[in-house]
Amino acid sequence: MPRFENPAADADEVQAALRALAHATRSIGDPRDIYSVLGSLTSAVASLSQSLHQIAAFHDGRQRQTEWTPTDSPKARSAAYRVSWDLHRAGEMVRQVGDVIANAHEAEAILAYHREFPEPPLSRSSVDHGLSL
Repeated sequence: MPRFENPAADADEVQAALRALAHATRSIGDPRDIYSVLGSLTSAVASLSQSLHQIAAFHDGRQRQTEWTPTDSPKARSAAYRVSWDLHRAGEMVRQVGDVIANAHEAEAILAYHREFPEPPLSRSSVDHGLSL
């Protein structure tokens, strides 16, 4: 259950949930579930993008608290810049992935699934004697 206060624990839960989803989607029992799965994934990917940008912003220095500054060396500043750059890039890529999932979600809404039921086999009496009333 998300705690909304511990990013490391929540990230572990996300990883476990995505692993479970990957397992569950190996075979789709009821394709009518796809619409809600895509809706949830669209929201989840938007939150992931936001999280990546927020972590990157910490490394930008805008959210960094004074007691948590990295060592002031050229190597540390370079690493912080690289983390920030890569996470902002990843956040934008994930946002674009979210847009594509949202498009698929919208298209999925158009589909209507129905189950095909096999025709019951004809009994011997109706085959041999024709129709009866």
